[in-house]
Amino acid sequence: MTDWKHTLGFIVPSWNRGMEYECWRMAPPGTSIHISRIPHTDDSEETLLHMLDKAPGVAELLAHAKVDAICFGCTGGSFVKKGFDQELVDAILEKTNTQTTTTSSAINDALKYLKIKNVAVSSPYPDWLNDRLAEFLEYSGFKVVAKRGLNKEWPILLGPENAYNVASDANCDEADGILISCTNFRSLEVIDRLEQDLGKPVISSNTASMWKMLQMVGSKDKVKGAGMLLSGSV
Repeated sequence: MTDWKHTLGFIVPSWNRGMEYECWRMAPPGTSIHISRIPHTDDSEETLLHMLDKAPGVAELLAHAKVDAICFGCTGGSFVKKGFDQELVDAILEKTNTQTTTTSSAINDALKYLKIKNVAVSSPYPDWLNDRLAEFLEYSGFKVVAKRGLNKEWPILLGPENAYNVASDANCDEADGILISCTNFRSLEVIDRLEQDLGKPVISSNTASMWKMLQMVGSKDKVKGAGMLLSGSV
């Protein structure tokens, strides 16, 4: 198949419908998306932490398909404790020998790429999970200047306007950029509009993940409609 350039594998919680939908929309021509799932239907700390045990075996199934790279695509599941994202990467690498990232690691790299130091956090999360996200970002060298959450456990049922509204609410003068966290929260349709209206870069869990995966496989493709991170306008 001469037009098949890259194969990208994503691990998502079993209740997640958002990441697959948005990553397929961002996939450049010749790039395919392949999904494995981990049983997961709530955002308790115990459930998030159990994914470290499950992720390597699920990743091995993606490795059977000989994907070029793997992303652990649960943001909360990769920042729930400090250093957890690297633990996940190491465990998956050991099992699959396939280059790997997590959504939280991708967010860190995307913020650095866009030179965002002071970040406003928006999400569908309850307060305790937003606090963990802020701790993770501060641990990673960023300053969290605002955070807003919607206290929703299954945010895929919310339309993209909810992402627009909570991101706008989180914005403040001190913020260099906005993060919309959660791979199961639709926001792709509003990221360009947010950047235009707020006058600063906006990244989401899914745009950061897709950008990092394309970087890992050496793709030079630009993606329209997903913000400046993927458009090549930086």
